[in-house]
Amino acid sequence: MARYEPKTAEPRQQARWADADAFVTKDTGRPKYYVLEMFPYPSGNIHMGHARNYVMGDVVARSKRAQGFDVLHPMGWDAFGMPAENAAMERGIHPKGWTYDNIANMREQLKLLGLSLDWSREFATCDPEYYGQQQAWFLELYRRGLVYRKDGVVNWDPVDNTVLANEQVIDGKGWRSGAPVEKRKLNQWFLRITDYADDLIDGLKELEGRWPDKVRLMQENWIGKSRGATVWWDIAEAPAYLSASPEGEPNHARDPIEVYTTRPDTLFGASFIALAPDHPLTKTIAAQEPKVAAFMEACASLGTSEAEIEKAEKHGVDLGMRVRHPFDPARTLPVWSANFVLSTYGSGAIFGCPAHDQRDLDFARKYDLPVIPVVRPEGADETFEVGTEAYVGPGTAFHSEFLDGLSIEDAKAEAIRRLEAAEQGVGATIYRLRDWGVSRQRYWGCPIPIIHCPKCGPQEVPGDQLPVVLPEDVTFDVPGNPLARHPTWKHVRCPTCDTDAVRETDTLDTFVDSSWYFARFTDPTSATPINSAAADRWLPVDQYIGGVEHAVLHLLYARFISRALSDAGLMSVREPFAGLFTQGMVVHETYRRADGQWVEPTDVDLTNDAGKRSARQLSTGETLVIGDIEKMSKSKKNVVAPQEILSTHGVDAGRLFVLSDSPPERDVQWTPGGVEGASRFVQRVWALFDGFEASAPANPDIDTALIRETHKAIKAVTEGVAGFRFNSAIAKLYAFVATVRDHEQAGSAARTEALSALARLIAPFTPHLAEECWAALGHSGLILDAPWPEWDPALAADDEIVLPIQISGKRRGEVTLPRGSDPKTVEDAALANAQVQAYLSANGLTVRKVIVVTDRIVNLVAN
Repeated sequence: MARYEPKTAEPRQQARWADADAFVTKDTGRPKYYVLEMFPYPSGNIHMGHARNYVMGDVVARSKRAQGFDVLHPMGWDAFGMPAENAAMERGIHPKGWTYDNIANMREQLKLLGLSLDWSREFATCDPEYYGQQQAWFLELYRRGLVYRKDGVVNWDPVDNTVLANEQVIDGKGWRSGAPVEKRKLNQWFLRITDYADDLIDGLKELEGRWPDKVRLMQENWIGKSRGATVWWDIAEAPAYLSASPEGEPNHARDPIEVYTTRPDTLFGASFIALAPDHPLTKTIAAQEPKVAAFMEACASLGTSEAEIEKAEKHGVDLGMRVRHPFDPARTLPVWSANFVLSTYGSGAIFGCPAHDQRDLDFARKYDLPVIPVVRPEGADETFEVGTEAYVGPGTAFHSEFLDGLSIEDAKAEAIRRLEAAEQGVGATIYRLRDWGVSRQRYWGCPIPIIHCPKCGPQEVPGDQLPVVLPEDVTFDVPGNPLARHPTWKHVRCPTCDTDAVRETDTLDTFVDSSWYFARFTDPTSATPINSAAADRWLPVDQYIGGVEHAVLHLLYARFISRALSDAGLMSVREPFAGLFTQGMVVHETYRRADGQWVEPTDVDLTNDAGKRSARQLSTGETLVIGDIEKMSKSKKNVVAPQEILSTHGVDAGRLFVLSDSPPERDVQWTPGGVEGASRFVQRVWALFDGFEASAPANPDIDTALIRETHKAIKAVTEGVAGFRFNSAIAKLYAFVATVRDHEQAGSAARTEALSALARLIAPFTPHLAEECWAALGHSGLILDAPWPEWDPALAADDEIVLPIQISGKRRGEVTLPRGSDPKTVEDAALANAQVQAYLSANGLTVRKVIVVTDRIVNLVAN
């Protein structure tokens, strides 16, 4: 028997696929199926952590093709962004060259994996042909009022002279420069995603059962629709300098402070008002009070993300004002500014109810403010108090006058009714979601197609001048955006009045690039942003696959843009991803030298002496520290490249391992032993096919048994693939290979049927091996074009079935019987069951009645 040699077999089969243009999308009129993995950023290298994502999609694409679908399975590159600019600054190269070099390298690495990708549809978001069409639809949304400019608060690095994303602010400092980050108001471009807030929430209901529940919940929470009340707190005391206000501006000594709350039922528990550090009233007082100005300056160094603000220690400053309680004007509360209040939520002001909000409680304990419980849990009495943890559970209102005794929801409704009657507030619905700020003060991004004219204001770039292409003669030796200082690129004539004007030098957030790429894949050469006929044919994406880290922003933005483009008449589909699967990561042990330097797994020798593991560096002999098991990443050097697998075990073994070791939604730990086990399985499969000759005579009993097991395997693998239970499907394949081997006395017809099914069942997982096996069976064509095997329900049914035995509604045992056994046989077996007899005896019970549900359950009524 010849050994299977993946080093020669895998390139051979990939050449056959390439010669046949096997993966070019065909539209034959059959049912369509669109499989898409979240496209990668071209960082330079693919490792098996990335590969798991794409291999999962490949399994789906190959199986759907075999099942009779026209399959669209494209690939592209999410190619704009900061890493390319960082590389340019660090290495003295241009972002374009760095990006396209990385794309070329990663494309070849992906091709090693044998993925059934239609490379004819490939594009990168940094291709002018792509981002020019993006500029076109951006202008369409601009004309429809979905794009606008306003001042927005950003993280500003004063050394690099750029806006930083929240993730680039570390401990209040710029991740690159180390300079304290400032909060600045800059004129920014925004997309009106809030116009679609209700539609985006409602659309989540359509996705139930096809999207993970946790992802739908995360999106709903991010949008954050809440019903509550806007409450007006009248000024009772204010510094004298607030009494004079310029005409037309708010009178901070007289005008009430507006607060939005989702918990008007807790108003009687209010002990303070807190304003955001950048609230207009805070700013006005800061102009007169140095301590308030210092507080504002300290808050400006914090990041703007809610997570960062939530983790920060709670700080505040008394603003020297008091307001009247809306239900009890004789009672007044102090007004503070607090670092945990966001100007972007509601009106930028809250009322603090420390007993029932943990942030408020931490703040109140720090500054010795009252804590008044007004909701008591079930079973508690009037003496209920709060210690170090706020009570946020269900309960009944108390210490709340006319609300006492009401449930939380009834108290909310009554509080809103009373506020409106007293003209101290009004019921209101607000959203946590804010409009999407898409301006980035960076070079390597899609230019915003707007021209600023001093006479005419912002003007659209004429359609015949699109795309607005990035200039390549830029340098990164000076901090800031090269576009803003380019000597010629930004200087143009106004398209309206033909006077001197300048281009917009901000570029678009990279999330814009990925918000519609799935639609462009349906026809990447279209002269319009989206070929509506192609989009109608292929959209929505039937199966989208990617990491859960994109559960909110990318998916939410893509859902919004799909709706906006649909309303603009560019496409008809509003919900872009019919099915979503969020896969786990591939993780690997980490290794580190004494000086803290990470060491690659290929340079590590592991030993296990009496259960104690140790590691040394092969190249130096130095003893290493075995670190945590972490996500594969270049920074930790714990990656495994496809080339390494190809050179040792073959790509199919690597594909098999990342799919078989754990459920696909969970992380899988890469181990040498795991991939070696997959490699051994590949050899076991090949051993069944190598040298097979269809010459053995029939052997009826063995033949029948093998055929039944074949149909069971087809059913199990088919259902496993359809349900994304790849590890279960592969486990069945392992068992089926053993079954075929155990039935080596079967006749040629039965064995041929079994091997034909096996080759097609392994094809989505180990496609190169499957092609070799198909050829060994005498087929001249590609297994890729072979139909998926079908099972006969009668043959796939198990001969035996496990029936649970319940006594008084609780499971007390089980019995295994032939499927379809008559009720008397089932009853006798259940009563004779040792566990049942022991339970009846121990509890002094006598069976009064037996209820048999055929092939389902046995219920014993006993007393």
